Amino acid sequence: MFSDTYVPVGDKRPYTVLVSIVAHSLIIVAAIMVPVMASDVVMPPRYALITFRDAPPLPPPMPPPSNAPRPSAPDAQPSIPVVAPDGIKKEEPIESAPAVDDGVNLNAGLVTGDVTNDLLVAPAAPPPAEQAPYRPGGDIQPPTKVKDAAPLYPAIARAARVQGIVIIEATIGVNGNVQDARILRSIPLLDAAALDAVRQWQYTPTRLNGTPVAVVMTVTVNFRLQ
Repeated sequence: MFSDTYVPVGDKRPYTVLVSIVAHSLIIVAAIMVPVMASDVVMPPRYALITFRDAPPLPPPMPPPSNAPRPSAPDAQPSIPVVAPDGIKKEEPIESAPAVDDGVNLNAGLVTGDVTNDLLVAPAAPPPAEQAPYRPGGDIQPPTKVKDAAPLYPAIARAARVQGIVIIEATIGVNGNVQDARILRSIPLLDAAALDAVRQWQYTPTRLNGTPVAVVMTVTVNFRLQ
């Protein structure tokens, strides 16, 4: 029963092994050479080609210096005479041109008088600027009222029963008179009467270091119905 399935090993031919080795070797060589020899496979370059440009030619050498003599400058004439003169010649007088009367006054437009004294005279000094009025305080004492004038109560304000206090800023001059007045707190029906009364007031002159000065101060006018 076992004689049908047993195949003896010694029946293999020796040339079959050699053919197998050659066939495998050809397959391996083909697998390596085909990708290398294929035309559509591009191998990456390993080295970059570097080209160098030719250097520009050198300029031609300079010509040698010429030995020709340079032109000499003309001899300058001496400014000092070498030979002394025999004598001194008499100079001829210069003739002046005759005066021509052409009707033109040459002195027109000239400034007459002592020009030196006129230039030495100093120009007149400009007038001093007016000093701004001071406000009472410190060394400046407030002035004292020496003349009072009561305001006239307007009839329309009395009929409307309007009363109150009008505050005015008054500028008092060096002579004590009220030079200017303006409303600080207004009551429209009473403002005109208050300004008329304040402009009639008079004060004692205010002095600063013995000199009269103008001052500005706040005054009030009281309107009250009886």
